[in-house]
Amino acid sequence: MGERETWTTEEFGSSHEGAVGVLLADGSVPASVFFGMSSGVGGESVSQWSVYDGASAHGPRAAALRAVCSCGWNGPERRLDWGVIGERKLIEAAGGTADTCMEDWDAHTAEVEESAIALPEAVTALLAQLQEEVEKLAKTSPLAAVRAARRLEVTAGQVGYWPAHDARRDTTVEQAAAALGLNEDAARKLMARFGGWSPYR
Repeated sequence: MGERETWTTEEFGSSHEGAVGVLLADGSVPASVFFGMSSGVGGESVSQWSVYDGASAHGPRAAALRAVCSCGWNGPERRLDWGVIGERKLIEAAGGTADTCMEDWDAHTAEVEESAIALPEAVTALLAQLQEEVEKLAKTSPLAAVRAARRLEVTAGQVGYWPAHDARRDTTVEQAAAALGLNEDAARKLMARFGGWSPYR
């Protein structure tokens, strides 16, 4: 797929990378649009939704937009009314539709978060309080906040080591991925990082 604007969350990263997808009138997904350089040498492939305006120099005309996610999830189709769009640029005329697609993807990631293994309220509250305290510290002493962040890295490594080994012994990669809200490759790499083993063995 060519270059396009994408969205991620800090926790789920590329496991749930979202974007605005395009559907043509026949329900198919169009190929990327190639934009050549003015010199005639090279160029780039683009799949940003706004290039599918049917203009001769661009790709085919989009019939609908929808949110898409790297996990395979697709949001509802948001039909485009070209009678209303007229001669306006698609990026301006359908910007609100694209924003709705992003909201659809936000709802999807909220569902992913809800389906992930739950944390005790006490742990969630402590993590939120810790973040708040470090952010307050950063206003008065940035270096102290950096040291605190470094201590958090060290602590995470220490407290995650044995749980990663236990989880590796007791669960499959598929189960770990579902519990963490990640794809299997990301879950394997996360477990390996905390457990101190190679993700490739």
